[in-house]
Amino acid sequence: MTNHEELLVGAVAYSANVVPIWEGIRDFFRDSSTPTDFVLFSNYERQVDALLAGHIDIAWNTNVAWVRTLRRTGGTARALATRDTDLVFRTLMVGRAGSGLDGLGSLEGRRVALGSRDSGQARILPEFFMARAGVPVSAVELTVFDSDVGKHGDTGRSDLDALRAVLDDDADVAAVGINTWQALTAAGDDTVVDLDVVWESEPYSHCNFTALDSLDHDRAERWVTNLQGMDWDDPEHRRVLELEGLRRWERPVLSGYDSLIAAMDAQGISECW
Repeated sequence: MTNHEELLVGAVAYSANVVPIWEGIRDFFRDSSTPTDFVLFSNYERQVDALLAGHIDIAWNTNVAWVRTLRRTGGTARALATRDTDLVFRTLMVGRAGSGLDGLGSLEGRRVALGSRDSGQARILPEFFMARAGVPVSAVELTVFDSDVGKHGDTGRSDLDALRAVLDDDADVAAVGINTWQALTAAGDDTVVDLDVVWESEPYSHCNFTALDSLDHDRAERWVTNLQGMDWDDPEHRRVLELEGLRRWERPVLSGYDSLIAAMDAQGISECW
């Protein structure tokens, strides 16, 4: 654990919203029993290294960063808290309306666009789900977009690049995270008017606050209890919650990472990209 009174949380700077989010969280914790500060990283690999080295106490990790931390600690790392939206995350396959595609089985021989190689939602899990359905990547015409590697798909850039391939008729379907799709449809984006979801994955778990087992358990528990005190009905809290894409902080569901663990093992994903 770091040598200071405050708990130090690491987060990756994947968008301009990250600073106001974490300033808001820091302000929320200021008068609590677990004062908190934050430090930003350029990528998740460096953040995982910092957590393992004891330079930060808690890491706000993607699901891929969580699995890597779990592996590197021999399974002793702890997931402390997660967003309500992280408990029901899904991958979608999106194609043109009227394409006749229906389910993963219909993708054999078709043009499939996937996202960054470190994106659980847009690359790792889609490949895994396709193989499980009997349509490995060798059975499709594959196009990949390695956009913003190091951010684990957080920017949504590779999801959007894959969707653009469908719109430009360079692909028949694109794999996207449900958060990207919902943001586009909620905004009434004209680019998605002619697109339809042709397949939706089972739900799985996404981001979580990760700590090493060496973090004092009582202190960690108090931190989570305080975190869960963020109230959607409080305007100041809601501003932060909306920016971070949730209504309530929840306890993690570890079984929700089983599919990603299996996918990373099956694909032989190493510690570095």
